[in-house]
Amino acid sequence: MGACDLDLARAEATRAPAFADLGAMLEATGPDLLDIILPPTAHAAAIETAIAQHVPTIICQKPFCADLSEARRMEAAAEKAGTRLIIHENFRFQPWYRSLKNELQAGRIGEPQQITFRLRPGDGQGPDAYLDRQPYFQTMSRFLVHETAVHWIDTFRFLCGDAVEVYADLRQVNPAIAGEDAGVILMTHENGMRTIFDGNRCLDHAADNLRRTMGEALVEGDKGTIRLKGDGSLWFRAFGTQAETCLLDPDQWDGFGGDCVHALQAHVVAGLLDGTPLENSAKDYLQILAVEEAVYQSAETGRKISLTAPV
Repeated sequence: MGACDLDLARAEATRAPAFADLGAMLEATGPDLLDIILPPTAHAAAIETAIAQHVPTIICQKPFCADLSEARRMEAAAEKAGTRLIIHENFRFQPWYRSLKNELQAGRIGEPQQITFRLRPGDGQGPDAYLDRQPYFQTMSRFLVHETAVHWIDTFRFLCGDAVEVYADLRQVNPAIAGEDAGVILMTHENGMRTIFDGNRCLDHAADNLRRTMGEALVEGDKGTIRLKGDGSLWFRAFGTQAETCLLDPDQWDGFGGDCVHALQAHVVAGLLDGTPLENSAKDYLQILAVEEAVYQSAETGRKISLTAPV
């Protein structure tokens, strides 16, 4: 076991053996699993170092690498070396989305037609936006989609299948940052469902912890509707009625996102121990990055983009 950070004090704070050089840590510890929690621009170098040190399994933070081309190179390098490369896309592991998946499969709302998510974390106002947590957000030329909306591109795929068409309208609200921080993404999925991501990081929603769900969702079908509230609870309303029934109680985890980080890590560890299939392989995740590229292409051209073939 070991922890590595260019700021050695941060690595030491984990109480694991601390290193300031990744190669030195891997050589000294010989881990079965490396968790890369770096900004996207540092992913490729870390993955290459881990592959060179024969690390058998890597979890890499999202967004995966600097762009799709770099992500493809890293995925190919890992596959050639026989290294498992898993992308830390944890939002699909939030308890409300796992529960929602079960409800959709059970036919709770009949034939599902549309999912709308309104991102409203309320953390993007003013010249000091993001400086207290992730200051590099301010300098990302591609921000809202590459850093944040990609979570829902993946979650919508988890719930609805692959996207086949994308239309996007993106804009910058806070002039203190380099990239877009608001916008709407409309996706058509292979099963005919539509998903709408309506994001604005400068606005908030009703929640005691804005980082729990980061917004609110509505999932609509011909037999009813499921609503996700900011407290992590799910509520069902049958078509033609007004009363709602609670399907999932409010979340009690005080930290981020229903403890989805732990849920993803536990999923990977369990898969390595018992051989069950792992979600979010890098090879599969390339399709998410292809959708992201289509989103930016749509916003730049003002056109709907068709995704005619998988990556």
